[in-house]
Amino acid sequence: MGTHVNLLLGFHSHQPVGNFDHVFEENYKKAYLPFLELLERHPKIRVALHYTGILYQWLNEHHPEINKILRTLVERGQIEMMTGGYYEPILSVIPDEDKQGQIHKLTEYIRESTGYNATGSWLAERVWEPHLASHFAQAGIRYTITDDSHFRSAGLQESETWGYYLTEDSGKTLAIFPISERMRYLIPFDPVNRTVDFLREVLAKGGSPLIVMADDGEKFGGWPGTFEHCYKKGWVEDFFKALEDNLDWIKLMTFNECLNTVKPLGRIYLPTASYSEMMEWAMPTPAILKYERFVESLQSQNQYEENKPFVRGGFWRNFLAKYPESNNIHKKMLRVSRKVNHILQNPKPYDLPTEYLLKMKDHLYAGQTNCGYWHGIFGGLYLNYLRSALYQNLISAENMADQAVHADKPWMEIEELDFDNDGEKEILISTPKMNCYFRPASGGALFEEDIREISFNLLDTLSRKPEAYHEKLRHGHVIVGDAPVQEDSAVSIHDIVRAKEPGLENHLFYDRHPRYSYIDHFFDPATSIENFKNGQYKETGDFTLQPYSSQYRQENGMAIIDMIRTGVLYPDSMPSPFTVKKTFSMDSKSLKTIMAYQLINQSPVSLKFCFGIEINLALLAGYADDRYYYSPGSDIKITPNNLASMGELPQLTEIGVKDHWLGLDCRLMFPIPANVWRFPIETVSLSEAGFEKVYQSSVLLPHWEIELHPGASWEITLLKDIILNH
Repeated sequence: MGTHVNLLLGFHSHQPVGNFDHVFEENYKKAYLPFLELLERHPKIRVALHYTGILYQWLNEHHPEINKILRTLVERGQIEMMTGGYYEPILSVIPDEDKQGQIHKLTEYIRESTGYNATGSWLAERVWEPHLASHFAQAGIRYTITDDSHFRSAGLQESETWGYYLTEDSGKTLAIFPISERMRYLIPFDPVNRTVDFLREVLAKGGSPLIVMADDGEKFGGWPGTFEHCYKKGWVEDFFKALEDNLDWIKLMTFNECLNTVKPLGRIYLPTASYSEMMEWAMPTPAILKYERFVESLQSQNQYEENKPFVRGGFWRNFLAKYPESNNIHKKMLRVSRKVNHILQNPKPYDLPTEYLLKMKDHLYAGQTNCGYWHGIFGGLYLNYLRSALYQNLISAENMADQAVHADKPWMEIEELDFDNDGEKEILISTPKMNCYFRPASGGALFEEDIREISFNLLDTLSRKPEAYHEKLRHGHVIVGDAPVQEDSAVSIHDIVRAKEPGLENHLFYDRHPRYSYIDHFFDPATSIENFKNGQYKETGDFTLQPYSSQYRQENGMAIIDMIRTGVLYPDSMPSPFTVKKTFSMDSKSLKTIMAYQLINQSPVSLKFCFGIEINLALLAGYADDRYYYSPGSDIKITPNNLASMGELPQLTEIGVKDHWLGLDCRLMFPIPANVWRFPIETVSLSEAGFEKVYQSSVLLPHWEIELHPGASWEITLLKDIILNH
């Protein structure tokens, strides 16, 4: 039996860009401050602390007293501060210069705030890729921390993770500490003595083992029910006292002290990985369901724990394949990064103040915050305010970069490139007023519409997708709100799911396509709005998100894109040749978009059909009183008029949407009266309080019932105008 066990404790705290101020405040009161106050009262407890830059900055601005405590703890050698990406990006998927910039920014902030020179880095979401070793080393980082499951996947036994290892990339070395999964699950939910007992078991194996426990700081007071457990009932203080009572054989040390006094167990090369749940969530939904059944099968045969190291899911980057909306944000980020870094690396021609450059770079870094790029059990990509915060910062950074290049001169750019790396080219129109990104290969649709003056993407929506956890909502025992579970219930606890409102299982409809704008629909006149909203109807043409050929030009100060597709209509099951031509025009001085359509019957028979143009508006709040539909220039009263309302407005020539929070008025005008459907896109996702319905965007579908004789055509020109009153 060894003489002592080395115990390293680390706590990571983070709030994403775009999260609500009251969430920061609640976690400060329930988690961050109580934990530090206990550390102050227990000077023998030594830990590593990591606060992401966005959180640390908020704490310093709103509660500067917390930094006084941190500085005191640093000065007496009780804590070491850890650095990382300032805005908690997934480092492996941002450009290399931004990796370095994000880490240096937080390291410098920590040095200025506490006087500590941080040389250890937290790894956001523990997403590891081998090339990170050289980037960490280049940034002056000596070590990082990740799950022991990463090491188990490389073939190590649990006892071989009771220490740390060295890895390298391109000859640059980094120390990696494995986090004990058993310790993460014990702390703080099991009685304190079970943690002590586990450490005794480890010590009994011999040698001087090293155990790491590093986890979310919000777990200690910020998660539901943990404030009472950790502080009112005293779990954290009991834990600290238990460690103090056993310091004769539990040696508490910081990571840097460990590097200086304890030798590594060897060299290792870890596979790409994250924590096990994240790798499961990154897989396609059908694969997740198969994965879950496989795990259940192993568990039923008592074979799961033994084989767990060999059971792993997917790869973090596949969130960019699973969710097109995530990929769009990521590729927007890469585009903006190229613009910003071009100026940062060649600043002389632009003669910009240092403050300007720093602010532009900060907006870029804030737009790399990881939380809105992926989805697991909770929120993430499904939370529109997190996505909106990413776009707001990225558009703001792009505005500053373009302003630096063009100054106050009028300008317009049209580019054709593979923006989203799918093998097809997109057409990007940029002006001082707007960014409009079109996909000719996907129905000639518009997929990004940035209102640059307010840094807002009007198409930042999310389509309704099947998620593996939807099966629990369909087949589980649903309890609404905080209603208690009946003690005599025969339902298994594993089959119980909570929902914020009743009937959410009736909202599990899935979209056939991403919710872009200017999507062309042909459907039977008997189709109802309910059928269309729920995707329970038949397209009677092959135009929706199918390839259009395209040409673009600048003419008389206008950016013009011509698109055409000759496909078929089959209202009577017989394919009939049919052509759609559409032209989009916009200038550099306004927020107006002109859309000219021509439909041509190329068949020898008359055709009767409904033609509709789908337009999506993503304005964040579907039920707010200050965001609503209205009918300009008419006496029609839209009731209800909130953006989550649903209904049909017959024979309209104009409809508008007002958002007083953004100061935005969007009007859609069409000279031929249309029947206009409006309905919301609302997803069903899982949050901390259970299943919830989340408003994503509002669909406007002006449509016309048309009959065309052989060789005849039908034409219409629509105008969309956006007025800002902020």
